Amino acid sequence: MASFAPSPADVADIGVTGMAVMGSNLARNFARNGFKVAIHNRSVGKTETVMDNYASEGEFYPSESMADFVASLQKPRVAIIMVKAGKPTDAVIDELASLMEEGDIIVDAGNALFGDTRRREAALREKGLHFVGSGVSGGEEGALNGPSIMPGGTKESYDRLGPMFEKISAHVDGVPCCTHVGADGAGHFVKMVHNGIEYADMQVISEAYDMMSKALGMGASEIGDVFAEWNKGDLESFLIEITAEVLHHTDQTSGKPFVDVILDRAAQKGTGAWTVQTALDLGVPVTGIAEATFARSTSGSTPQREAARGVLKGEAQTLEIADKAQFIDDLQKALYAAKLVSYSQGFDEIAAGAKEYGWDIDLGAMARIWRGGCIIRARFLNRITEAYERDANLPLLLADAYFTEEIAKCIPAWRRIVAFAAASGYPVPVFSSTLSYYDAVRAERLPAALVQAQRDYFGAHTYQRVDTEGTFHVEWTQDRRETKQD
Repeated sequence: MASFAPSPADVADIGVTGMAVMGSNLARNFARNGFKVAIHNRSVGKTETVMDNYASEGEFYPSESMADFVASLQKPRVAIIMVKAGKPTDAVIDELASLMEEGDIIVDAGNALFGDTRRREAALREKGLHFVGSGVSGGEEGALNGPSIMPGGTKESYDRLGPMFEKISAHVDGVPCCTHVGADGAGHFVKMVHNGIEYADMQVISEAYDMMSKALGMGASEIGDVFAEWNKGDLESFLIEITAEVLHHTDQTSGKPFVDVILDRAAQKGTGAWTVQTALDLGVPVTGIAEATFARSTSGSTPQREAARGVLKGEAQTLEIADKAQFIDDLQKALYAAKLVSYSQGFDEIAAGAKEYGWDIDLGAMARIWRGGCIIRARFLNRITEAYERDANLPLLLADAYFTEEIAKCIPAWRRIVAFAAASGYPVPVFSSTLSYYDAVRAERLPAALVQAQRDYFGAHTYQRVDTEGTFHVEWTQDRRETKQD
């Protein structure tokens, strides 16, 4: 039996079901900010734990059953789901929907594939319910102390949710890190791309670490000092900050640098892969994000790595680094440039998604709400907001005058780092793929002309000419006569 009685009806401002760490921290955040919070969990023990440990933080209204949980919510009711993605989320949605009334709001604040969110929103709309897919970034600490929040759904639902979400979100310069993103799956789409950018950011940071470790022979703590120094300049960000802390940490068991005792296999929960798969569907090159995702896959490819060790020759050159300080400065500039490309590619994907699905997404606002609370918060996000304020239809973030000048300062160093890594046999997938993208997007002419000619040869896929309008095909297996197809 639960250690609490059923909550009174129509009392709570908002409810959270799912009392694992993220859900309980989010509920505590609401309570700390003065909201009356209904809480529920399928196994009542977790609800009891929250009440035992945190009841003094605010007004909580615990319920053992879903029916009591829904009944305790003020109308129009708002219930936030914080359970495992997939079928568990669908099961909770179905249960809540059976107990709710027209105009009530169900919010999925976990990571969900935006296509699932669109499906769920359409189904609940037919029942007169609002469904909101909301990205929440910042991890456990953010959920408790102020995350970046990316809610989608109807504008009517945001009228009810906005004041509460904005109050509990992180604030930068007095501005909440929360805004209405767009209809149906827009919130989860933006959160997906956010996580993809996060993959690229983390990977390229690790590549810089690897170069300092292997090429310069620096120890973890010394490299941590470099990252701490970088965090005072253009690279200032949450991920650079925590990288310095991780590299300074000593393992309590072995006494070795903490990073040196961790198995070199990076896990993933799927949002990076979703970002890449969706980008492929939209025809958007997100090379930095893709290579970062594949890098995690490579790290976990144990049989392949074991088979390759000692068999695959590197033929690497041993290059002398004459000036250690200059090499570190080159790494800093290359890291900055690669990060800018990855963010630019992510914003391209958001713009393409908005166009494809009819979402009115303010790209500048997305950068603004990522300035605090979230994992990819960084100093230059202000500059991204300013770029889209100058031109809301900016076709390429890197083409904005500020970023054109910034990346130009980095190009020689960027090329030196990638060339050094290639010659020395160091894997730098994000450093190299972002540089290759940069060169491709600025090129006057690409070898795609030959690719299209090949496609026309073996599949009659046609081509267009540089000197006249129309679509053409060569009769390759006959007299090689060019014919106009339209």
